[in-house]
Amino acid sequence: MTHNRTHRADGNQAEIVDALRQIGCRVQSLSQVGNGCPDLLVCGPGNTLLLMEVKQESGKLRAKQVIFAQDWPVYVVRSVDEAIAAVNKAVRRR
Repeated sequence: MTHNRTHRADGNQAEIVDALRQIGCRVQSLSQVGNGCPDLLVCGPGNTLLLMEVKQESGKLRAKQVIFAQDWPVYVVRSVDEAIAAVNKAVRRR
């Protein structure tokens, strides 16, 4: 028996998305994809792409998220400041 689980966005996700858009990023929600896929696809300055998993302060990655992150670079962010820092770090790596 399989369970269809509706993903519920973390309470801080809307605030993080708004802040990222305010600094010029384009943001696409991927939270309905499932199978460990991160919550957000973010396109930052210079078309830098990054994946973000949004968690609450004490939130932990689920098993499928850990597996996904073994093959893909995923930034786990818990606040606006962490999300902006992730964008800046990804831009510097380009």
